[in-house]
Amino acid sequence: MSKLIRIYEENPDLRKVDQAVEILRKGGLIIYPTDTVYGLGCDITKVKALEKVARIKQVKLDKANFSFICYDLSNLSEYIRQIDTATYKILKRALPGPYTFILKGNNNLPKAFKNKKTVGIRVPDNNIIRTIVKELGNPIVSTSIHDEDDVIEYTTDPELIFEKWRDKVDLVIDGGYGGNIASTIIDLSDNEISIVREGKGSLDIL
Repeated sequence: MSKLIRIYEENPDLRKVDQAVEILRKGGLIIYPTDTVYGLGCDITKVKALEKVARIKQVKLDKANFSFICYDLSNLSEYIRQIDTATYKILKRALPGPYTFILKGNNNLPKAFKNKKTVGIRVPDNNIIRTIVKELGNPIVSTSIHDEDDVIEYTTDPELIFEKWRDKVDLVIDGGYGGNIASTIIDLSDNEISIVREGKGSLDIL
């Protein structure tokens, strides 16, 4: 039975956060707010859950470009190769914020991502999802939930999201109305900066 729970960003209720963490640890799927659009995610170490997310997105897991939501920069360094000072400064300026950074992955990537050379990293400026990731102890894999209606593109109302997704996920977190502009994706995996997608977030950080 899927659940819809309300969590307030200013002061996330830890009992409710723990409910989300428990679901993730058991291999469940959750929908949660970020500083951009609502996202769909699971624990990056649970292969069956990752396969479910890939099926929902109609992609093969080894071909999927999911990003990781991390709590902070130190959390992120577990999964990426050593970065140079210039890259670190950009990350420090931009995060937490509405950006996805593509960086070179290292050997600590979970089994499902072992053959990936790069990984997309997010540290959203949203207390709810960052608290969940912090309590979980490792990142969650994340992908945005598109709406079939091309005009809308992203559903922003958590109750409507719950109506539509309740059969596919274990929990929808109502963190208030979401945004409808996705994150800006910046590739820093080579020595050059490449803008993959312009979304929310100023490019002045570069």
